[in-house]
Amino acid sequence: MGVLLQVRDLSESTHQTLKARAAESGTSLSEYVRSLLTREAARPTPAELTARIAARGSVELSEPSEVTIRRLRDHGE
Repeated sequence: MGVLLQVRDLSESTHQTLKARAAESGTSLSEYVRSLLTREAARPTPAELTARIAARGSVELSEPSEVTIRRLRDHGE
């Protein structure tokens, strides 16, 4: 079973918008908000993304990127 989350002080207009979008998608408000939160939690924050990129280390290119792009364009790729 999942964890209960309560959101307080949500504006009436936000509630109505979410409720309408849930109905439009054929889901309950709880299911709709759960999917929004799940999708948001799956996306890394800018700091997390930066840390992932830094952990990969630097890459040594065999040629400058502009040379690679020009070569690919010249060969129709």
